[in-house]
Amino acid sequence: MAGWLPDPNEKKFPKTSHVGLGLVLGADGKLVDWTDEELDKTSKELGYGAVKYADLKNNRLTNYTFSFDQMLSIKGNTAVYLQYAHARICSIIGKSNMDVEDLKMNASISLGHPDERALGLHLIRFAEVVEEACTELLPSVLCDYLYNLSEMFMKFYTSCQVLGSDEEPSRVLLCEATVIVMQQTFQLLGITPVYKL
Repeated sequence: MAGWLPDPNEKKFPKTSHVGLGLVLGADGKLVDWTDEELDKTSKELGYGAVKYADLKNNRLTNYTFSFDQMLSIKGNTAVYLQYAHARICSIIGKSNMDVEDLKMNASISLGHPDERALGLHLIRFAEVVEEACTELLPSVLCDYLYNLSEMFMKFYTSCQVLGSDEEPSRVLLCEATVIVMQQTFQLLGITPVYKL
């Protein structure tokens, strides 16, 4: 017990008990299994992406301190956080059981909620941001855009039910648009997106 609690034989308080917890299961109710190949490939993609992103997210003229702990953090403006956001959005689209290609042809995106609107407006700035990053030779502009996009998506997802809502087709399309822009931004930054975490 790392010396934090009294010896259980001494009958002192606080009294503690171990309680078991359930397992985290996939959408199908089964344990999420990783093959050795998947685990190896994903860990390499996360590691390489973390180092690349940490280098590119800063203004190219600014010094920074190299820190694996900071680069591999799952919180904040890191590649690992962005990879997680990407994988989560892909999972949401998959759980919808909707044919996204059919939705692209026969449905439309409605931006009725303020968080839908904010996300949609951020998405349409993508070309402008790419042009700015190229003109100014600042990949950090793309990194800022990508991080803000993932933050806006999480805000949208928290306030707007996607799965099982009346607006599901529109919101799944908004998820798909977000994934497409994230993937294009990852590609421009030389980072391979992951689809499962």
